[in-house]
Amino acid sequence: MSKDTSTDMPVAEAPAKRAPLNKYALACAILASMNSILLGYDVSVMSGAQIFMKKDLKINDTQIELLAGIINIFSLVGSLAAGRTSDWIGRRYTMVLAAVIFFAGALIMGLAPGYAVLMVGRFVAGVGVGYALMIAPVYTAEVAPTSARGLLTSFPEVFINTGVLLGYISNYAFHSLPVHISWRAMFLAGAVPPVFLAVGVLAMPESPRWLVMQGRIGDARRVLQKTSDSPEEAVERLADIMGAMGIPEGIADDSDEVVAIVRKNKGTHGEGVLRDLLLHPTPPVRRILIACLGLQFFQQASGIDSVVLYSPHVFEKAGIKSDANSIGASISVGATKTLFILVATFFLDRVGRRPLLLTSAGAMVVSLVTLASALHVISGRAAPADGAMALSGVAIASVLAFVASFSIGMGPIAWVYSSEIFPLRLRAQGCALGTAMNRIMSGAITMSFYSLSNKITLAGSFYLYASVAAAGWVFMFCFLPETRGRSLEDTEVLFGGGDGVGKEDGHGHTKSTELTTQ
Repeated sequence: MSKDTSTDMPVAEAPAKRAPLNKYALACAILASMNSILLGYDVSVMSGAQIFMKKDLKINDTQIELLAGIINIFSLVGSLAAGRTSDWIGRRYTMVLAAVIFFAGALIMGLAPGYAVLMVGRFVAGVGVGYALMIAPVYTAEVAPTSARGLLTSFPEVFINTGVLLGYISNYAFHSLPVHISWRAMFLAGAVPPVFLAVGVLAMPESPRWLVMQGRIGDARRVLQKTSDSPEEAVERLADIMGAMGIPEGIADDSDEVVAIVRKNKGTHGEGVLRDLLLHPTPPVRRILIACLGLQFFQQASGIDSVVLYSPHVFEKAGIKSDANSIGASISVGATKTLFILVATFFLDRVGRRPLLLTSAGAMVVSLVTLASALHVISGRAAPADGAMALSGVAIASVLAFVASFSIGMGPIAWVYSSEIFPLRLRAQGCALGTAMNRIMSGAITMSFYSLSNKITLAGSFYLYASVAAAGWVFMFCFLPETRGRSLEDTEVLFGGGDGVGKEDGHGHTKSTELTTQ
């Protein structure tokens, strides 16, 4: 029986003096994370485009609900395929592939003559979103030095929020065009960023951890020398990665012996990883997987995408009636999400993951209950009266407080945490499973929003989301250890792993720090 480390888990201490931020690693993180713009843009642009699509294509709320949410289900294809793809062709070319696929999807949606072709475009764009959403945090975590990993790995969420804001701005910029042109222009504008992203990614280095998985020790050494805070850290990081792959120190770079060891440990193209994650996980791997899936579940099940996607509808129910005003108010949602994500990026490596997660979830519960209560009172009024404007203000402020609370913790840290807890060989496909959970829940929430609010009222929907966020707070408090200040190869200790390094199992294989069964 493995020892439970949840009660006496070691607490990582931040270094007394912070190293200067590595500018090369920062540039790599920014370029990689810009892929996440694609998801944010697609979600928010749909919030305004749906108003004009309903008028132009004569479609109902159920069709809009399906069209808006189905991209999250389609993105499962991309997110699940991205794990194996990135193990096969590398993290960098996987990001290029994501940009190309989304570019094609944006063109199909913008030029679609009708609902059926529009759905095809949503499928193609969804696959691209799934690829981008999974690969950006994995690459960034693998490149970033330990001292700035939290900051740099939160960048994908920064750019998701940037995409959300750009989507809302696109809604407002094109809303005055003729109905049959306005929503198409909104989608076609989304085809511009992928072109620059694909070109920019080609200037980045490959992940050093992926290079080691291919036996390319020399290339990994050169990347680490550029992305580490000091030459000593570069040597230490390479030793940790090689140890995780079972490669002994002192072996010649890129030798046939290195390649043979890597292939023996199944480290080249991700063979057998899903088996070790799902069918025969060790207790530490099982706990890591539950932590990842649970965090991704609660991130989406608390209703964030419903608020972002249907904010014009929520604002209309709160008393804002015109299309221009509701879309304009939605821009404030995007601006608030983008602004408050900077709080998380600043504090992640200073106060840690757990304090921000718990503060975020607690504030989300309060803001959701306040929003639901305001909408409940507003919906019960037969006609506008004194105080109606104040209630509308409370509802709008609650929406902004909710997205701000989400952005300081749950939004970015779900991706940061998931990308840093898996052992090297399991990381890409483990994160792919977490991304799949995220997309399933996002699809379920966004595709059921209108139906749910019709059944239990709009206020009832937000009370439900509040209860889910409260359950998420309990899960995070009880189950997620702090990872601040630990190297990627060292976080497994927090989940009960790391024992037996260098020992042989019953088959004569040397055990590394990878938490998998032999």
